[in-house]
Amino acid sequence: MALWQEWWVWLVGGVLLGILEVLAPGFFFLGFAVGAVVVGLLLWLGLLGSSFSVLLLCFAIASLVAWLVVRRVVGVRAGQVKIWDRDINDN
Repeated sequence: MALWQEWWVWLVGGVLLGILEVLAPGFFFLGFAVGAVVVGLLLWLGLLGSSFSVLLLCFAIASLVAWLVVRRVVGVRAGQVKIWDRDINDN
């Protein structure tokens, strides 16, 4: 059995991507972290086969959906614009 077929590898990858998200903020890695955890849980429950292409497709779909949800929840709101009224070089 290849390493990418193990459920715990996907969960560890998701945790590592979550840690990377904390170190590099911007909600970029959070979608990938959620996607990896979802694939790991589906493998653990036995709902996914062991085909690499199927696992990769499920990871991509779960990551995209998670990223869209995160952007919708914590992204820039409509009409939310930062207006600078003072420059740091002004005395």
